[in-house]
Amino acid sequence: MEYKMLFTPIKIGTMEVKNRIAMSPMLMGFGQFDGQATDMLMDYYEERAKGGTGLIMTEICRINDKHGAAAFAQLGMSQDYQIPKMKEFADRIHSHGAKLVVQLHHPGRQNVGLAIGTVPLCIACTRAFKKFPKMLFNIAPKIAPTLEKYHISKRAVSASACEPAYYANTKVRALSHREVKQVIQQYVDGAVRCKKAGVDGVELHGTHGYLIQQFLSPNTNQRTDEYGGSEENRLRFLKEIVEGIRKECGEDYPIIVRLSIDEFYSKKGRVGDHYEEQPNKGYDMAQGVRYAKAIEAMGVNAIDVSSAGYDRFNYWLEPTSFELGWRKYLAAEVKKAVKIPVIAANLIRTPEQAEKQLQEGVQDMVSLGRPHIADPYFAEKAQNGRENEIKRCICCLYCIQSMQDNAYHGDHGYCSVNPTVGREKEAREIRRDGKDRTVVVVGAGVAGLTCAEFLARRGFKPVVLEKAAEVGGQIQLANKPPKKEKLGWCFEDMKTNAEKFGAEIKLNTEATVDLIKSYNPYAVVIATGASAVKPRAIKGVDHANVYTTTEILSGQVSIEGKKVALIGSGMTGLETAELLVEKDNKVTIVEMQSSIAPGTWFQHLDDIIPKLDDKGTEYVVSHKLNEIDDTGVVVEPVTIGKDKKPVSAGAPKHIDADVVVLSLGSRPVNELVKECEEANIDNLYVIGDAGKIGRIADATRQAYDVATTKIGFEPRKFVKQK
Repeated sequence: MEYKMLFTPIKIGTMEVKNRIAMSPMLMGFGQFDGQATDMLMDYYEERAKGGTGLIMTEICRINDKHGAAAFAQLGMSQDYQIPKMKEFADRIHSHGAKLVVQLHHPGRQNVGLAIGTVPLCIACTRAFKKFPKMLFNIAPKIAPTLEKYHISKRAVSASACEPAYYANTKVRALSHREVKQVIQQYVDGAVRCKKAGVDGVELHGTHGYLIQQFLSPNTNQRTDEYGGSEENRLRFLKEIVEGIRKECGEDYPIIVRLSIDEFYSKKGRVGDHYEEQPNKGYDMAQGVRYAKAIEAMGVNAIDVSSAGYDRFNYWLEPTSFELGWRKYLAAEVKKAVKIPVIAANLIRTPEQAEKQLQEGVQDMVSLGRPHIADPYFAEKAQNGRENEIKRCICCLYCIQSMQDNAYHGDHGYCSVNPTVGREKEAREIRRDGKDRTVVVVGAGVAGLTCAEFLARRGFKPVVLEKAAEVGGQIQLANKPPKKEKLGWCFEDMKTNAEKFGAEIKLNTEATVDLIKSYNPYAVVIATGASAVKPRAIKGVDHANVYTTTEILSGQVSIEGKKVALIGSGMTGLETAELLVEKDNKVTIVEMQSSIAPGTWFQHLDDIIPKLDDKGTEYVVSHKLNEIDDTGVVVEPVTIGKDKKPVSAGAPKHIDADVVVLSLGSRPVNELVKECEEANIDNLYVIGDAGKIGRIADATRQAYDVATTKIGFEPRKFVKQK
């Protein structure tokens, strides 16, 4: 495709960017307590600059250590000692012809309790005792939930004392007038440090519900001084930051403001234990556009358009079900109102979509966040006509979930489709020592395809044997519920890249010991996936009205207009329920735990539960399936003991149902492993669900590890990946 705009230069103030592609700010947890840029962080960003991106915008960068640190492993420009490493960072980005903008940030009420007031102490303790971080991360996962539950922490700060933010859930106090002035100066000081470090410009984070947006929103700003009340007063906090930066850094230093144009309280969000719209809360698009015009008048050089905040999380960081470009109208309205460049993300996933939105006049630059995590070489591949090789982001949200889950463990965020995240230097230096030796990979799911790609990159000759007529494995089921088609992109892109590097994929080919031996392989990788569980111990499980989620999702069985009892409420169960209610079935979900889909990332629940509720889905929690009969199921109320086993808590009851669907998990399919062992096949590896049931990211990381650090390094009889 010809890109008439995507690869043309653009000026943001005095800064000229070589193309219209920006990397959105995204915290991934590659930093350290003291806020200095780490080698891992610099490697991560440099790989994206090397991949052709014109403008690199960093993750959130704190300007206040006391109550403005959003994470332990976060970049900082709050102290002068952070300048030298930031200069090294900027130099590395510049060496690839890209520009670097640092996003200055304060979380305000969206901070987590454990981070408030503890970062300066952590910095001091680490300087005195090098093993302190390890000690902290040993205890943090245990104490953080308790601190949050009982609010045993310092309060987060905001424009006003207001309700806690959804997900952060930290008690909130108002900044004093003196503190407001201090924070304004801290933003200015942060910008000065950036300029001294050779950073090309700064972005002020005024979106996603953080502190600057808290001053802009009437929901969180009820101040009665000059920083609250009218729109003009609510803008004053940001205006004084901009004026301070202009005074200290000069009129020509580029300033970008990231702005939520609509807080989207008009959309359904969680309120207590239910979901509702709150249209009279916060501000809407009309006011957001007025803010954009006022910000332009301040002398800002570009507006980076986004939306919402933590209270409406899915309307700025979308799950898989959202349509591409769904919120581009926000950027389009801002572009009509201002003359400075408009940058926007708009859930763009392909260069074709990016070019189209530029040509339509929606925006002047495309901001790609998660797409840059998934593929650092998005820009270079598009520019060189290799668009089909781009590994597209599937919007699975594992990047943010893993980052948040790992924050208290001293680890970082990961990506489902890109196992090299956080290992960029290692991946760049991958050895090419395969010497055309054949490796047989059994199974063309995400684990098998990833393993084949990296084996081929090393110079091995991978042969993938897949008994089905198509690649994809379990994802061929996961992409079948309504609006989950994006999940299928991962196996399409993995197949393209595996074949590009030389892997041979043989479909409709069932692997046997004899077939494997016929290749005289150097190593064998078993990636045969998993199958749905149908426990024989359950009375009535063999009735004609009983099916597994696999049978429903695959289309093998179609159910319409029936009463369905769905047993198990993990994401597979919920997504199967979504498919069922779309076909006018009345679904009752039975879950043994005390809540629906325990352990599931909250954004997925916030996406799917309102849809199920709208279709009249019923939920029966704290109940165990005892028996299935021709008219439904018998369930028993239970409590979960300390040993995590169910304990009877009352008399069983019957739930009427025409059909019963079991969503009780999966079991590995790995019978071939034993057969290969008995046949004395050497260098045998098991990865993905064939070894242990997990997520896409688990499978791809195991596959990468086997392909790059196991095969050819530590020959063994049999290696089952953890």
